[in-house]
Amino acid sequence: MIRKAIILAGGMGTRMSPLTKAVNKQLLPLYDKPLIYYPLSVLMLAGIKEILIIVNKGQLSQFQKILPKHNSLGLKIKYKEQDKPRGLPDAFILGEDFIGKDNVALILGDNFFYGQSFTMKLRDSIKLKKGSTVFVHPVKNPNLYGVAKVNNKYKITNVIEKPKKFISNLAVTGLYFFDNNVIKYSKTLKPSKRKEIEITDLLNIYRKKNQLNAKLLGRGGVWLDTGSIEDFYSASNFISTIENRQGFKIACLEEIALNNKWIKKIDLIKQISFYGNCEYSKYLKNLIK
Repeated sequence: MIRKAIILAGGMGTRMSPLTKAVNKQLLPLYDKPLIYYPLSVLMLAGIKEILIIVNKGQLSQFQKILPKHNSLGLKIKYKEQDKPRGLPDAFILGEDFIGKDNVALILGDNFFYGQSFTMKLRDSIKLKKGSTVFVHPVKNPNLYGVAKVNNKYKITNVIEKPKKFISNLAVTGLYFFDNNVIKYSKTLKPSKRKEIEITDLLNIYRKKNQLNAKLLGRGGVWLDTGSIEDFYSASNFISTIENRQGFKIACLEEIALNNKWIKKIDLIKQISFYGNCEYSKYLKNLIK
């Protein structure tokens, strides 16, 4: 059972410059909430309470203002600063003390997920005992992504970063579940031409051991990488449309914590005071009624 997870919220955010020159991308507003709320909500939906957030050096205080260590969400949040990006698998090296002897999940801080059966798939994924499970999703232009070829037993038989020839339309998303060997394997990786250790190389270690499994987000699911300005605002428009049509909030952390029975309705009063007079607070007030 996976009880710990890492959110990789560092990086330079160069594709969104100059917005990201002064503010971390994960703190920018994705519709009505900071971007970091969305990956955090995914981990909460999975039932994970112990979370390490990796941030850029010098930006820690910005995150602690909206996600304090002693929060009212029933979560145990820790932070780790990185001086520069060294690739996704570096998260497991930086987080070695946090992970300990446990298995761990990783989600990228700029990824957005949505889907009706998504929570059920998350709850199934945290049951992982050995190997790795990655979420994959069909895309129109697979040559722009890391792509996985999957057999009829949901085993990944090949993983290629931005393939020049078509092997599959299933993109590897930024949501991963690993056994404890991920620390050891990450330490063996050598930097690529980009001078970073690559997640594709890490996944291929598991693939060669026949321990790399795919979890399909499904046709009705949504996965959006908010790494560019265009994608960022496409995701904002999607969230705005869903929330205003249905009346429910996506990634309302307090609502998820309440449904998980990590907090009680009385705890929402503290959060309403924390947020102040805003639409988000009004939504929380309706949860108390």
